[in-house]
Amino acid sequence: MVLSIRRLPASSVGFLNEEGFHKEAEALGKVKHRNLTVLRGYYAGPDVRLLVYDYMPNGNLATLLQEASHQDGHVLNWPMRHLIALGIARGIAFLHSVSMVHGDVKPQNVLFDADFEAHLSEFGLDRLTIVSPKASSSSTTIGTLGYVSPEATLTGQATREADVYSFGIVLLEILTGRKPVMFTEEEDIVKWVKKQLQRGQITELLEPGLLELDPESSESEEFLLGVKVGLLCTAPDPLDRPSMADIVFMLEGCRVGPDIPSSADPTALHSPA
Repeated sequence: MVLSIRRLPASSVGFLNEEGFHKEAEALGKVKHRNLTVLRGYYAGPDVRLLVYDYMPNGNLATLLQEASHQDGHVLNWPMRHLIALGIARGIAFLHSVSMVHGDVKPQNVLFDADFEAHLSEFGLDRLTIVSPKASSSSTTIGTLGYVSPEATLTGQATREADVYSFGIVLLEILTGRKPVMFTEEEDIVKWVKKQLQRGQITELLEPGLLELDPESSESEEFLLGVKVGLLCTAPDPLDRPSMADIVFMLEGCRVGPDIPSSADPTALHSPA
């Protein structure tokens, strides 16, 4: 078995004693879902903390999207992009269902196994490095530039609504192939997508070579539904954003076919009726 070993920063070791680390690591190891990386083991010494995960041989989403942009989109067709988005959504929805938030949803934290199934990583690490709320402050940086929600930027607090916003940005990047850092504060990726929709310039949303969709085809309609889900996730008011369970339900409805895992799969999160 090939495993991946992560060494936590030395600066974080002093925040949590070995007994506390064991307790939190054991709890984190019980968080299991097909679209999350699973903590297989750990080591807690006086000066070093190690985490053991399954090795993900196909890299991360950021690299995959970059490769796709240089290969005329042949790496990632529409069905595959939809499956990736759905997998990420299911992973976040499961975290929320067990009262956890991610806090840093971005393409670099989406890893792929040998079958190119998406696994969300980097969740729960705050529990292994911070002993109490006193160790953090309201000025703590939450998330990554371009993906962090407006309210999280101000408060420094990780919330479910902030996770939804970050997922929305990732979803728009998956669909359009455009990174949020390519835009400015005056016109971010959300405003750009809205502008193209208002102008009816749907083809502008498509990365060149990514999707040569027939405007009259079902895939084109599915793509637009995915874009609209991304816009719902990035609503300025956190209260206007859907829950991740609802997002899973909407994304499952964006594409119906034999290549989509059934929502009845016992390892998948069930969406509420």
